[in-house]
Amino acid sequence: MFPNFDALDIEVNGVRLRGRVGPNAGKPALLLLHGHPESHLMWHRVAPALSAHFHVFAPDLRGYGDSGRPDPGRDYEAYSKREMARDCLALMDAFGQRQFFVAGHDRGARVAARLAADAPERVLRAMLLDVAPTLDMYEQTNRAFATAYWHWFYLIQPAPLPETLIGANPRAYIEGVMGARHAGLAPFPAEVLDHYVAGFEGTARAAGACGDYRAAAGIDLAHDRRDRAEGRLIEPPLRVLWAQHGVIERLFEPLSLWRAVAREVTGHSVDCGHYIPEEAPSEVVEDMLTFFATPKG
Repeated sequence: MFPNFDALDIEVNGVRLRGRVGPNAGKPALLLLHGHPESHLMWHRVAPALSAHFHVFAPDLRGYGDSGRPDPGRDYEAYSKREMARDCLALMDAFGQRQFFVAGHDRGARVAARLAADAPERVLRAMLLDVAPTLDMYEQTNRAFATAYWHWFYLIQPAPLPETLIGANPRAYIEGVMGARHAGLAPFPAEVLDHYVAGFEGTARAAGACGDYRAAAGIDLAHDRRDRAEGRLIEPPLRVLWAQHGVIERLFEPLSLWRAVAREVTGHSVDCGHYIPEEAPSEVVEDMLTFFATPKG
């Protein structure tokens, strides 16, 4: 699935990250960050094409796939998007990449946004796939959103309830969440889906995603509110793509919401469901090649 890519297995920022790293080390660096409930394998339809133009890095985020699942600490700080962004910076440092492009889907897009906010001198441009800002999504929650994104509110319940139930039957959870969306399970080859399921097998592994969402409903919101109170905007240019057949399209105004927290935002909807890189890979590759063609400055 990742021809000519090497395995990524490195300890940075106190956590072991696993995934894939592409060839062509002399080309501009591109960091790909996956969403929930997936792993770096979600990029299997776009990473090979992108590797002809970029030095591609595709890690499993802490708490997901084959990467580490550290103790959450106070207020689930270990799973804050700020800490995940620090993982990314340490990873790129380890490969000598001072500046880089980043693209994230779903949870990975939230990490990418925090990375661009906290390290604008490192991030050249950022692409965010099928998300609106976390704070706005929580503050605009209504019955339609809570019904569609029920897992946001399930995963933040006190430990160990959600991780115990998910870990006991991870396939039911993975297929239930992913299969209920626009394209069903059709976009996911069996070996890819199996890897997603394995990332949630047992209470200890399922706890990683719960930590991510608990942080998102707490410490991440505090970080976002502080940025807004201080008038701090995301400096690197953002490209926002969202699913035409998804919740972001139906319930939010992604361009307006991102333009309120970033200096430069462009984007459009894509004729697919939530899992854009797996459902519409050619459109993602084309948009990335165009958007990342001109570095900031």
